Amino acid sequence: MWQSLATAMCLVLVIEGLMPFLAPGRWKRMLTGITQISDSQLRIIGLCSMVIGTLFLYLVR
Repeated sequence: MWQSLATAMCLVLVIEGLMPFLAPGRWKRMLTGITQISDSQLRIIGLCSMVIGTLFLYLVR
């Protein structure tokens, strides 16, 4: 189980690193745009992301 969790965390780091590596300027603009979003909207986006990720994980496994 710990190996699977570590593997998942490593993949998250790889995926998170793609945008700053491929398009650093666009990534910076995106981050400044996120500051314009309200906390409630950001929570909804986070919730949707978690639900979609859970559904994909269910489909894959």
